[in-house]
Amino acid sequence: MTGPEAARPPAPPRIFVDGWDPSYGASFEAAGGPATPSSQPVDPAVELPADEWRAIGVRDGVAPPDVVLLVDGVRRIDASVWTREQDGASYPGIAASYAAGVVRCDLRRGAAELAGARVARGLFTASPSAGDVLAGQIRYTLHRVGGSGELSKLPAAVQGPLTALEVEVSRGARTDDDLLVVDGPLRNRRDLPRAIGYIKTQHSQYLDAGLSAVVTGLAPGHRSPVFRLDTAWGGYSWYLRLPGTGGAPWAGVVRVECSAELSVSEAIALADRSLVTLPRFASSPYKDPRAPQNLIPIAGLERRLRAMLGDARLLHRTLTVAAGRMSR
Repeated sequence: MTGPEAARPPAPPRIFVDGWDPSYGASFEAAGGPATPSSQPVDPAVELPADEWRAIGVRDGVAPPDVVLLVDGVRRIDASVWTREQDGASYPGIAASYAAGVVRCDLRRGAAELAGARVARGLFTASPSAGDVLAGQIRYTLHRVGGSGELSKLPAAVQGPLTALEVEVSRGARTDDDLLVVDGPLRNRRDLPRAIGYIKTQHSQYLDAGLSAVVTGLAPGHRSPVFRLDTAWGGYSWYLRLPGTGGAPWAGVVRVECSAELSVSEAIALADRSLVTLPRFASSPYKDPRAPQNLIPIAGLERRLRAMLGDARLLHRTLTVAAGRMSR
């Protein structure tokens, strides 16, 4: 090609600014680029064949549930600790506080209330001789971890007890035909009826470039077709875009998942119900640095739970005193 067209430089890429406050990371944090296929086995042809993937809007006759329960948990490391055994061996540990709660949203009355919340504290260590730690009036229950108990891996050990606490508080708030929204992956809560996991930060990209283009092209209030993840936790999944977002490819996009034990029709029904339910809880940028993905009831619940954890400096000081007494 000759002439002016041959010398014309390629058009520059479009640039978008992620609406999230940078201190919270980014709404999309996959390790690879947007066109990198996932190494995880995925079956995209659950609801539609892969070559027919398209955005799906609200279907006729689909209504939100009367009651929506939103569950979340928070955790905090109060202190790093060490134990010294009789044989001279040392083991690291952490003293952690964690809390779980559930917000009950009655869509008929337009009212939301805290339906339950609990705080627990634990000592996480691989020490074979450690026991509970009583710091003043507060007990840190022993959770013995496997392996060598590397300090860098101990915070992850809090997730299991925290998840169990979330299950406990949510069971007492259930009603017939409600929808349970778990902030984060479902993990071992997949046996809970009418439960969906709500993943607001995308750390992994499960779809290939062509299917990802359908996701990034979603308009607010639309979702992707349901697909299936054949991973360790497995399950059905779909993406949807919340309202109040700019033009950035992944802005306002969340991934939702449900149990693999459901039938295909049940999973699709949950996907349709999530599309008429979740957008009404989307947060606003001027109120929340993680808008719109950080749902309004979840944001309020997180603030309440963090306050329930107590004063971190006071707990650290109390733990220090208790450890000093135990070492005499």
